Amino acid sequence: MNDDWFKLIGVPLASLAVASHVCAAEYLTVEQAQKLMFGNEASFEKADVKINRAAKKAIKAASGADVDRRVLPTWKVFDGGNLSGFFIIDEVIGKHDYITYAIALSPIGEIKQLEILVYRENYGYEVRNPRWRAQFVGHDSKTTLDLGEEIKNISGATMSCRHITEGVNRVLATYDLFLKDQ
Repeated sequence: MNDDWFKLIGVPLASLAVASHVCAAEYLTVEQAQKLMFGNEASFEKADVKINRAAKKAIKAASGADVDRRVLPTWKVFDGGNLSGFFIIDEVIGKHDYITYAIALSPIGEIKQLEILVYRENYGYEVRNPRWRAQFVGHDSKTTLDLGEEIKNISGATMSCRHITEGVNRVLATYDLFLKDQ
């Protein structure tokens, strides 16, 4: 009798519990984000930043954020043959899963736009809110962004807010150290 009950009730309930934790949403592809942030006429030249041990130390010293990758996917962006900025993809952990986001930087390293590409958590998705993301626009590496100061927190999304803010500081430090003079 107990085996029959488990087959009828337990297995379906267990599968629902597993399914409820799978909530990845891809909002933009890399190509869609590039067009959204720089327009259809822009051209993109791959310019990945290779991050060795010394670079990790320098980026951490400048940003205060840990660096756990060896390559930062980066593109130089041109409009009419002139450098119009940089397009950078980064990932940070939300609370449990990764958030993939893109940053558009001007040629002088100011944030033009921030977009969430893939959000894998089933809570904290409010970081996609345009008003929250707009707080980053205009900032550069001269100011270390702090959650609760320059960047307002979102209740219920604190870990995502904190980690995106740290990631943005890391990207800005990377620009300052490795892309600024290109």
